[in-house]
Amino acid sequence: MKHLTFTSTLFALALSSIPSVAASQNDTTKGSKTGEQVYQQACVACHATGVASAPKLGDKTAWAPLIEEGQHILTAHAWVGVRAMPAQGGAPDLSIEEFANAVAWMASASGGDWKTPDADMMKRIRHEAAERLEKEIKEKKALRKKLEHD
Repeated sequence: MKHLTFTSTLFALALSSIPSVAASQNDTTKGSKTGEQVYQQACVACHATGVASAPKLGDKTAWAPLIEEGQHILTAHAWVGVRAMPAQGGAPDLSIEEFANAVAWMASASGGDWKTPDADMMKRIRHEAAERLEKEIKEKKALRKKLEHD
């Protein structure tokens, strides 16, 4: 029985490593969800309705200043949390690559000419996110210090 379980597991692993036709035709990095899939899973609640001033998908006027920030800046700031948007879009199970796919997809559907992030863009996004987090950490420490002295 153990041999059968091991063989079944090995077979399942082998099958899962074969890329599907659909996966090879989507707009994502290997092993991640498409921007549209992430949008439907995590972003639609706010970006379809405009909750908390979220720019609605397809609203070129609302998205224009955000697109102007640049792909790595907007994606990194949104990943960390910006304005009323929570960090990771409130979906902590998403990878940064999946999140970046969704931002690129939404920006492209809203007037931008953004592509699914490649390795170089992901490096820029990660760097900007780290910089933004470091800035926020310093601001929070200063606030705590002020609180302790008041």
